[in-house]
Formats: sequence, C-alpha cells, structure tokens
Amino acid sequence: MNNKHFPLQNLLLYRSILSDSIVKKMQILWERNCPHYIYYELYSEVLIKAEQLHLEGDLLKNYIIYLVSKDENLFSKTAEKSNGMLDTNSSLYQAALHDCKVFKNFLIRDLPTITGKDSIDLIHNFVPTAYSKATSNISTLYNHFATESSPLDALVQELMNHYSSYSCGIMSDYTALRWSSSTGLIGIKNYDTIQLQDITGYEHQKETLLQNTLAFLNGKPANNILLIGSPGTGKSSSVKALLNEPMIKNLRLIEVSKLELKSFNQLLGILREYSQKFIIFLDDLSFEEFEIEYKYLKSIIDGGVERTPSNVLIYATSNRMHLIKETWDDRKGDSDDVHRFDTVNEKLSLSDRFGITLTYLSPNQVEYLIIVEQLAIKNKISLPLEQLQAAALRWERQHNGRSGRTGQQFINHLLSQR
Repeated sequence: MNNKHFPLQNLLLYRSILSDSIVKKMQILWERNCPHYIYYELYSEVLIKAEQLHLEGDLLKNYIIYLVSKDENLFSKTAEKSNGMLDTNSSLYQAALHDCKVFKNFLIRDLPTITGKDSIDLIHNFVPTAYSKATSNISTLYNHFATESSPLDALVQELMNHYSSYSCGIMSDYTALRWSSSTGLIGIKNYDTIQLQDITGYEHQKETLLQNTLAFLNGKPANNILLIGSPGTGKSSSVKALLNEPMIKNLRLIEVSKLELKSFNQLLGILREYSQKFIIFLDDLSFEEFEIEYKYLKSIIDGGVERTPSNVLIYATSNRMHLIKETWDDRKGDSDDVHRFDTVNEKLSLSDRFGITLTYLSPNQVEYLIIVEQLAIKNKISLPLEQLQAAALRWERQHNGRSGRTGQQFINHLLSQR
C-alpha cells in the first residue's frame, strides 16, 4: 500500500508496542498490497479486544492509546516514580516528545490510510456491552492524541500524570498479584471482595491491622504483622479485606507461597522499582522441622545485608503460635547438639521478627451464635432465633467446631435448603 516503512517503526521508548498482534496486522496492511479479508481479520481482532477491555468510539485509535497508557518502559516507570515530574531538558523527556509526535501523526494522518479502504462504521463508533472505569481513564489521553492542535508538551505532561496516577504495566491492571520465580508477577483477576465489616468480631485486631496499613501508606513507620490463631477465625480474610477498604489507596497485595521464599530477594528487587506500596502476604505460614525456608524469611525481615524496600511490608498468617515446629527432642537436648538452647531459640525467633502479633482466638458459644445471627440477617434468613441457634449448635458439633468459617458454612447450608 505504501513504499515507506511503517510509521510506528520510528518509536524510541515504546517499541514493545510493535510486537502487539493488532499493530502487526496494521503494519502488514501498510507495507503490502493485501487482499480485503486482511482488513476484516484486523477488525475482528480489535472487536474482541474492545469487548474485553470495554473500549468505545474509534476502536483502532483507542486501542493504540490504550497500549500507550499501559506500556511499561523507561519513561513510564520514571514518570510514575517521579510523581509526574520530569526535567523538560532531560534526554528522556525529549525522547518522549519524539514518540508522542510519532503517535499523533500516526493516529491523525497515517491511520486513516490503513483503515480507509474497507472501513466499517462500527469500528469508528463502537459501543461496548459493559463499562469499565479503568479504561475510562484513557479518555483525557485520547483527547490529547486525537486533537491535531494539542501541543506535544501538554501530551507528554498528561502521560506523566497518567502514569503517576494509574501506574503502568501489570500494576495498572491489578491490585492483587501472585509471585512465581519462574513466571514473575501474575495478576489475580477475580479477587475476593470481602470487607473488614463482613468479619464479625475481632474489632481490636482489625483496627490495628487497618491503622498500621494506613500509617504505611502515609509514609509513617509501620510494622510487619503476624496473625495467629485457630483456623476459620478470619485471619486471611482480614488481610485480603484491606484492598477493599475505601480509605486504602495505592496499595498492592502480593501473595507469596512458602516455596517461593528462596526467591524473595528477586521479588524485592522488582518491587523496589515501583512507587506503589506493597503488602507481601504469606498465608498459612508454618515450617516443619526439616524445612529451612524460614531462614530466608528471617534474613529479609531483619538482619539481611540488603535493606527491605521502604514500600514493602510483610503480613503473615499462621495457625501456630511458633511458626517453626519444635520437638520434645529440642527441649530435652540431643547428645550431638552441644548448644541445644541455641537450636530452640533459632526456631522460635522467627515469630519475634514481626513487630505486631495479632491473635484470633476461636469464639466461645455466645460469640459463635452472634456471628451466626449476623450472617443470617445479612443473608435474609428469617428463622426464629431459638431455632436458628439450636441448629447452629448442632452444626458446629457435627462439623468443624466454632469459628466464623463454620458459621458461614452453616448459613450456606440453610441457603441451599431454600
């Protein structure tokens, strides 16, 4: 179609966009005399993306701007960390000006050359079946990119503001993530929506957890926290609920399994490069006698050569008061272990590395019945109170004992009988 090279090939900072499959199809249409069906292959793919991302309006323009808004590169990460402030005389700023000019020229002048031959109306006036607040954040960027008279320096500043507010890459799409040393950070799409108010009781524990987290977000000193107690009492739910609290802003939760503790320093090196605050969540943490991963955690929490990043806290839950299994042999000593007290202290010291320990005890009968009653009200179960309580007590005797989890399981049973 055109004997010149594809315009986006001139990009400096945003070259990763060229590997996108839709952009590749645009390049094919630009550089070759293609049959008509290639256009429809492009339109089909961008329609699917538009539905997934809830894009609207002029889809090809919006999709390119969406890619720009999410791209993780030297400029976007620097703009994020600098809170949208970058020296206009710096080479990095000048490179951003260059790329913004390339994008503007492509979207206003060159893109119509690609789409004009077989353009269809719905590509230019698409209405998605669902609305997404996340993708609505690119509307201001769209106005700057799509308006020919919009100054380039204003566009660069708007991009910096965008990255400062919404981040880039995977952090712009997810607030909850999972760490794997083999694949890196993985976004959790369907995150638990539980809130602290949904957890009955444990008011002191929840308030301490919330206030420590708010202090952390506000740049004040904050502690790593260990939540211990019986199964089903709400330890894990309390940590997960933090992301759903209205007053919690700019926080990310990263779940790390015990097996990944060996790669903890690798994860910290990645998180150090972001401006967001991170809580590393170690759920159901405990170590058997033969497991040595706890040594990596001890070093990271306190005492390692490399300082833990200031934007990272560790919240861990456990059913054990002491995270590392202690045997009677440890207490009575072993003829081969001259310094047996050092061995015991080594095993018990991990718990002491956490600045705050919150205990979630199993509820007594009265507290358990209060939990059941509140859950029944929330789920609009209208059994007489005496009948509800009697059935709840029978349930806990026949099942897992008294806990918030048991109460919820009992309510689920009642709901299933409707």
